[in-house]
Amino acid sequence: MKVFEHVSLKSYNTFGLEAKARYFAEITSLEAYLRLCESGKYAHVPHLFLGGGSNILLTKDIDALVLKMDMKGIEVTQETDSHIWVRAGAGVNWHDFVLYTVQHQWSGIENLALIPGTVGAAPMQNIGAYGVEIKDTFDHLEALNLETRILERFDREACEFGYRESYFKHAGKGRYLISSVCFKLAKKAELHTSYGAIQDVLQARGIAQPGIQDVANAVIEIRQSKLPDPKEIGNSGSFFKNPTVSAQEAQRLHTENPTIPSYPVVGSTDVKFPAGWFIEQAGWKGFRDGDAGVHAKQALVLVNYGHATGNQVLALSEKIKQSVRTKFGVSLETEVNIL
Repeated sequence: MKVFEHVSLKSYNTFGLEAKARYFAEITSLEAYLRLCESGKYAHVPHLFLGGGSNILLTKDIDALVLKMDMKGIEVTQETDSHIWVRAGAGVNWHDFVLYTVQHQWSGIENLALIPGTVGAAPMQNIGAYGVEIKDTFDHLEALNLETRILERFDREACEFGYRESYFKHAGKGRYLISSVCFKLAKKAELHTSYGAIQDVLQARGIAQPGIQDVANAVIEIRQSKLPDPKEIGNSGSFFKNPTVSAQEAQRLHTENPTIPSYPVVGSTDVKFPAGWFIEQAGWKGFRDGDAGVHAKQALVLVNYGHATGNQVLALSEKIKQSVRTKFGVSLETEVNIL
């Protein structure tokens, strides 16, 4: 594994923010990483693992060994008449993996098309969109314990999935290197088309009996119409989580804002509200301060128009949070990891 010094991370984060890594290397296998660890050469600095760079906000140079996950490979590990188990390396591009399953007519993650990032980062965040989350099809993952250097297996329960949450963002944070993830997918389509605008797009296309590919295409069309391409405008997708509140608090919000959209939380009396609605109603949609701004089509997305710094984007996010808290009494949480 070749290690470089003072490497720009601008092309390794979708915000396109300038920051330098003290050391930088790409991991193509666990064996290569273990050999690096055994050499002891970089034991004096922290190791920071980087996936697609689509869920981070860089506010400073990184005094660490930044390790870009590049472990590839997709394989079928088990099969029955109704389901198939597919394992992918942590460095596989997530959208490419979704397209691979769609092309093979394996159902379960088609609603998660066009989400940026890698397979290895997906369970950390329990990524989700259009009524589907990773946990719905997740079978298990393998992760290297960085202290013992033993490869461990985590099933769904061990991952402690929540809304954009997992064990790896809390108790397990910084303790593991996820190397592969396995999904249990259905051979017969189990489509989810009731969330968001999927049904509207299908109807507009004259599709009465959609297949897996149709749903994936609809999701891609919706995301492309609402979200900026990071190659054109730097962003990390949804910057804030959709807030979940108690039934009592939800009643207050509905009473004060009769047109506010909301969604029930399955298995709970809590209610979820779209963060973008609060941000837009507070007047931030399309706002720009220098090169840091809020996207004109989707208030949930903060953008870098070219030369913003991470701290400028962070300062804007704090102003938005304070504004929403003052106007609606709702506290927004950031979805991105701030470094």
